[in-house]
Amino acid sequence: MPRVKRAAAWLAAAAAMLLAIGLAALRVGEREGALSNWQALVLGLVQGLTELLPISSSGHLILVPWLGDWTYLQENDRFNQTFDVGLHLGTLVAVVAYFRRDVVTLTSAWFRSVLRRAITTPEERVAWLVAVATVPAAIVGGLGETVIADRLGEPWQIAILLAVFGVVLWAADRREPRRQMSDLGLGTALGVGLAQSLALAPGVSRSGITISAARFLGLDRDAAARLSFLLLIPITFGAVVFKGLSDVLLGDLPPGSLGPFVVGTIAAAVSGLGAIWGLLGYVRRHDYSVFVLYRLLVAAAILLLIAANVRPPGF
Repeated sequence: MPRVKRAAAWLAAAAAMLLAIGLAALRVGEREGALSNWQALVLGLVQGLTELLPISSSGHLILVPWLGDWTYLQENDRFNQTFDVGLHLGTLVAVVAYFRRDVVTLTSAWFRSVLRRAITTPEERVAWLVAVATVPAAIVGGLGETVIADRLGEPWQIAILLAVFGVVLWAADRREPRRQMSDLGLGTALGVGLAQSLALAPGVSRSGITISAARFLGLDRDAAARLSFLLLIPITFGAVVFKGLSDVLLGDLPPGSLGPFVVGTIAAAVSGLGAIWGLLGYVRRHDYSVFVLYRLLVAAAILLLIAANVRPPGF
């Protein structure tokens, strides 16, 4: 990205963040006793950072209210579903904005290959890789949404998954790069998609497991991160459209939704943009060990808080 365009993008992001902070300070659109705009701002920042870094956004969005004793989202599932749409919309905007050229190129390549009924160019192979890898997670998420919501997501479970899949990331990151993204076939794409479906369990991390799968398959760190970001677009777009229609447009929004929805969405978009820029710059010079260490330390801290009865094992 040219320096002038990059500066303009960051100025726009800074202006958006100032708007979110102003809305939070003025308490615009919030309701007494519900999630406050300040809490929405914190959760939006957490979502944008943790969705795109390999440390589990769903896990952190449970752990932050658990640590702060913010019980409103847990007690008001309709509001929680609405707010979740806004947070994911924010991260989707960040990824599409950053990779807009790739999105246009790969979308055009996919349609060309469909019309031609053949996959001939590297761009077409990557487009089909992303498309095929999206299918398993979409199926598992659609069929298992209730089970996942009811059985997974307790803080002690999140701690274990953070640790286990942190070790998986460490092991994957030891592999030597030997392939390009366009070298991956549809069979390996299905494997990446099956790996991505594991991230429906809070604590696994969608970006973490897809980066791990890509590194095991021989991609370098930069390519693995880029593939992870590209995979976010179709699965998140589908979830935002589906939940947006069912829970926002066709649903009855609970009072006090608008302020947190807007503030959280803006915060997630701005922090998501920063996370993409920071991660891609970082992995060109370093490995993923810092994220592995972070996951292990957070997992240990959660289990210690539970063992010491400082916080309960669940809500």
